[in-house]
Amino acid sequence: MSRLTGNLRAHVCAAAFLSTFTLAASDIAAQSPEPVTLTLEEVVRRTLLNSPQVVQAQGAVQTAGASELSAIGAFLPSLNISSGAALSSTQRFDPNTNVVGSSDSYNAGISTGVDLFTGGRRGAQLTQARAETRASEASLVQQRYTVMRNAKAAYYDVARASDLIRSAEARLQRAEEGLAAAQLRSQAGSATRSDVLRAELERANARQGLLQANNQKRAAMYALGRLVAIDGPADIAAEDALTVAELDLSPDELLQLALSQAPAVITAEANENAARAGVRLARAQYMPTLNGSGSYNWNNDAPSFSDLRSSWSLRMGLSFPVFNRFAREESVERSSVQATVARYQLEDARRATRASLEGLLGTLETSRQAILIAREALALAEEDLRVQQERYRLGVSTILEQVTSQENLVTAEISLISAQYDYQLALAELEALIGREL
Repeated sequence: MSRLTGNLRAHVCAAAFLSTFTLAASDIAAQSPEPVTLTLEEVVRRTLLNSPQVVQAQGAVQTAGASELSAIGAFLPSLNISSGAALSSTQRFDPNTNVVGSSDSYNAGISTGVDLFTGGRRGAQLTQARAETRASEASLVQQRYTVMRNAKAAYYDVARASDLIRSAEARLQRAEEGLAAAQLRSQAGSATRSDVLRAELERANARQGLLQANNQKRAAMYALGRLVAIDGPADIAAEDALTVAELDLSPDELLQLALSQAPAVITAEANENAARAGVRLARAQYMPTLNGSGSYNWNNDAPSFSDLRSSWSLRMGLSFPVFNRFAREESVERSSVQATVARYQLEDARRATRASLEGLLGTLETSRQAILIAREALALAEEDLRVQQERYRLGVSTILEQVTSQENLVTAEISLISAQYDYQLALAELEALIGREL
């Protein structure tokens, strides 16, 4: 018994040290800036506005749109306007008129040119550019939902920490009540010194749990503040209780939706279309190109519109590369390999989407069942603790049984909190996979 009492005293000393550390940590936390309170919608909106990944994806869409516009422009004629002037300090002799005149010259001109036939090159370039635009848009959707998932995860981390703090505070209150009961029984002579020491140890453990929960929330608030572009912590507004609702779509409907709308699948399809267009583009090098151009020019010896001399020209050109040292063959082979790889990547993207969907649906169902089980376990733990507290008050049980019941209640509360937020995170993952809110 003396050895057990000595061990308990050591634990109590350690608990006292932890209590001092808790107060110091509380002082540090008190010096932190006041957190900005945000709702879930505000967190998502601000994260999307300040996400470098979303900005980069939006830039990729703009660049792809410019490339598509350039591909369309290849079907249109070009138009150029030019002008020039040349001044000289010497006179020029014209042998045709035997007259010495000015050597200055002024000219202006307009020219145009258009490709009449490119062997399908322009069409392939346009198809490729449109496919790349579609891939960029799908990547933007995927990036947006990924960022939304991260925003919700950061929000739920703060919410989870808040729930853990409430659980730790309730545990500390129960420990204080248990200690008071043990001290009263000890003073009455119906409890041993060991009972008081065990109660003090439970209170110390409760304080340590509260310290850890506060530190966890502080770190989560700063992480959330970083996402929403705040130079400091961000807290969450008081929200309604988390709901676990059934999905509006069946698993088969979700699968069809994922295979047709998932950003990863759309990106893979667009990349495969772009690769096939690249093959056509490479094969167009075997075809001749036909282009036409024309120009109209004016020139004069003086900077005036009188006595203008004009000229015009039309030109038609045909180009056909007969042999370019197998550069075309290399280009065709390279693009064919890329098309083959893109086709297999598309098939793999569909399989990966199906596998991820099944895994997330399983996680949602598991979390839903875990919530029900955790609620039942919490009710049992609360009733068990109530019974043990009454038994200890009547003197028919020991403080060890009551402390064990308190620990079981803490475990049940944490299990319920974890199951609730695991469900919400799995739902956010599912939305990111499909590319739409559910």
